[in-house]
Amino acid sequence: MKIGIFDPYLDDLGGGEKYMMTIAECLAKDHNVNVFWDHKEDIIKLQRRFLFDLSSVSIIKNVFSPKINPLKRLLVTRNFDAIFILSDGSIPLVSSKKLLVHFQQPMEHLHSVSLKTKLKLLRVTSIFCNSYFTKSFIDKTFSVNSKVLYPPVALYPKKTKKENIILNVGRLRVKNVTKAGIPIGNYKKQDFMIDVFKKMVGGGLKNWKFIFAISVQKNDKKAFESLKRKAQGFPIEFVVNKNNKELWDFYNRAKIYWHASGFGENLEKHPEYAEHFGISTVEAMGAGAVPVVIAAGGQKEIVEDSEDGFLWNTEKELIQYTEKLVGDQELLSKMSEEAVKRSKRFSGNRFCQEVKDLL
Repeated sequence: MKIGIFDPYLDDLGGGEKYMMTIAECLAKDHNVNVFWDHKEDIIKLQRRFLFDLSSVSIIKNVFSPKINPLKRLLVTRNFDAIFILSDGSIPLVSSKKLLVHFQQPMEHLHSVSLKTKLKLLRVTSIFCNSYFTKSFIDKTFSVNSKVLYPPVALYPKKTKKENIILNVGRLRVKNVTKAGIPIGNYKKQDFMIDVFKKMVGGGLKNWKFIFAISVQKNDKKAFESLKRKAQGFPIEFVVNKNNKELWDFYNRAKIYWHASGFGENLEKHPEYAEHFGISTVEAMGAGAVPVVIAAGGQKEIVEDSEDGFLWNTEKELIQYTEKLVGDQELLSKMSEEAVKRSKRFSGNRFCQEVKDLL
């Protein structure tokens, strides 16, 4: 089959790009896969960051660019058996035999769906989301019954001596708009987590350090320098722009994993500020780090509260659960074992098989 893949954010290094390029990697083993994009260097960056094998994937002219005449897009896409799209809220008009549309996050900025979009939806073969959290909003917005394909999570646990490390993995995201054009601050909340850790150290926490494995783009370097100044004088370290293989050194050494995306935000009004799934949480669990993560978004689908990790709603709970693990080695070890077991639900060859079944 001839398959096309389009992600409007391929110049980004986010979870959606990992998701879509994993689809390309999976299907290229048995099909002729083409990615619509004009800048090959962006694909190279993604390969370096996520260690993809896209050697069998062709990069072709992006006919989904606003500069391209819609008629030309129809002429080009008629040659494809199936096209996979990561949607920004819009549904493109194509003439491929199949159109499969993926949503990575709620589209609450779409207050109504136009008649034109509703008609385009009639051409869609399948709509699929990265979590039941995302699905709940997409189904309501577009009046559909979407499928859920949890993101691809590759686990590389290694028997390494655990250290007194609290870890957080994530991008520094301080652009003033989301991908969907919604104004936002640093919703990954690295600054909040620094403040909480400093408070814990001031309250008596000893012999522990906090490591941020953080992805920083050029536009966010000033904000990153501000974060480092905030952390000065405390056992807080930053490791920057590591690829997936390098990150696993930190996952394997860490005992506890923190995640706080969306804390303090109005998630009823802006659910897109919560973590839509939480790949890094699953990866940390796969390495035996016990998650202490916010009870919001897709995190609630990953962590079984008080079994393989803790879900918190307030700063006080974050501190309490962390102190509980720090002070009880037996509990920490038990929950670490359960976290490893739980992570396997989201790993392995599951994702590729589900994509093939969808196709």
